[in-house]
Amino acid sequence: MSNKSLIEAISFKVEETKPCQKKFDFTIDQDTVRREAGKITREFAGMVVIPGFRKGKAPVNMLMSRYENDVKSELKKHFYSAAFQKVTEDKSLDIVSYGTPAEAGELKLDAEYQFSLTFDVAPEFNLPEYKGVKVEIQAAEVSDEEVEKRVSYYKEMYAGYEDISSPAQKDDMLKVSYTSDFAVAADASPGLARQVKADDNWLWLSEPEMIPGAINALTGSEAGKEYNFTAEYPADYREAALAGKKVAYKLTVNTVQRRKPLELAELCEKMKVDSPEKLRETLKSSIIRESEMKRRSEVANMVYEKISNEIGHFQISPALLEGEIERELKRTVQANVKKEEDVEEFKKNIETHKKEAAVNAALRLRRVFILRKIAEKENIKVESHEFDGELKNMSKYYGYKEKELRSMLEKSGGIEEMHLDILSGKVSEFLAKNAQIVDVQAKK
Repeated sequence: MSNKSLIEAISFKVEETKPCQKKFDFTIDQDTVRREAGKITREFAGMVVIPGFRKGKAPVNMLMSRYENDVKSELKKHFYSAAFQKVTEDKSLDIVSYGTPAEAGELKLDAEYQFSLTFDVAPEFNLPEYKGVKVEIQAAEVSDEEVEKRVSYYKEMYAGYEDISSPAQKDDMLKVSYTSDFAVAADASPGLARQVKADDNWLWLSEPEMIPGAINALTGSEAGKEYNFTAEYPADYREAALAGKKVAYKLTVNTVQRRKPLELAELCEKMKVDSPEKLRETLKSSIIRESEMKRRSEVANMVYEKISNEIGHFQISPALLEGEIERELKRTVQANVKKEEDVEEFKKNIETHKKEAAVNAALRLRRVFILRKIAEKENIKVESHEFDGELKNMSKYYGYKEKELRSMLEKSGGIEEMHLDILSGKVSEFLAKNAQIVDVQAKK
């Protein structure tokens, strides 16, 4: 026994305690504990200094009187790591998560040691044929009406603003000066300072609001007049100092401006095309590309649903499901709780939210496991440049530096979730690409 490596020396029994959950009870015999404890103790002796002795020469009993807890802590890590390695060497186990080691008793340096580890494993199911799945979907068609709607959209998007004398309406732009009752600290950021006091600042009467409640308070306002209103900042507002606060504003409207849509000839010039016909042709091509992207997504979902229905029911680890339900609830909170009164409303409907979260969590995990299994069979992987590219896009969208966002995701466990999302997207694209698509005409 003394010549065996630690991994070989570890014995275990395994039982399935819950669906897709296996508990491994490990035993390390007395001789192995003594041997490994001796190794760890010698390593400590070579690193620490005890007065009156050269490094590594202090008596073991003196060393242990000072560092026994440290030796035991390091020894446990040593045992847990070896046990984990022994289990994961079995490639038939598709381990997706694991729990914290649980001791059967206190670790003693001259006695047998027992502990357990619980592993969540992927559900077992057979994949049906997933390539060449036949789906019927509406043919991509672009009507003249859609093109004209897009022309109108761009006329509005590139519209300029001009001063008006009539009362302000929703979507108008106001030049305003304002003060508030919010006391700003001397070291406040420029953004925070400008949020509560400014001269000649532009404010749009459209979503998302720069100042909460501004649309209701200033619709109907006129240039040259003063207005008072109270803004209620949501609990997750980007400026932490204002999050969840009520701030009273005194505001003067200096100017009211309204969009003036471009004429068709002006839009052609803006978009660098020679004629209205060429503009419509360009926009039609753009709509077709968008339609094709939407169709691919719909095809992928239709293929997935057919595969999922053919697979039938399979169980998922309760621990995994519980964690996903918790994440789903957090997403629901972020989407629905923006101000104080939303909290009470959310609490009133908490049981409904929990039921919806449970359903959505089960559906999400089921999809993840099915797409993950297809990815394994087709050797579809997430390359580092794909992950980095997605992280870069996210950092731009949320206004964070890439390193900051990566650190936040690592702390919250979001890295793995992001990785799975990218992988699921790649597999969905694969399913759509390999589907047998039958175009059907839209019903008139």
